[in-house]
Amino acid sequence: MYSSLDEIQSRKDQLKDEIHEQSGQISNLWHELTAPEQSSSKGELVAHLVSNSITAIDGFLLVRKLMRSYSYIFGRKKRK
Repeated sequence: MYSSLDEIQSRKDQLKDEIHEQSGQISNLWHELTAPEQSSSKGELVAHLVSNSITAIDGFLLVRKLMRSYSYIFGRKKRK
């Protein structure tokens, strides 16, 4: 392990530098993942809109189905 406070302090500084470097790398990767893609044509824009709309409708229908099936969990009585 470590035999003096100076060794501990130097290791702490080294780890702090590594963490800071990795934090920068993570933020760059996160920015690349979350940055919106630029559509190069109107066709791609329409395709993305249709895709997002279908995903939203599918999510809504899934939530509606789950609420109907498991409404007792949320404190509502089941319809007859």
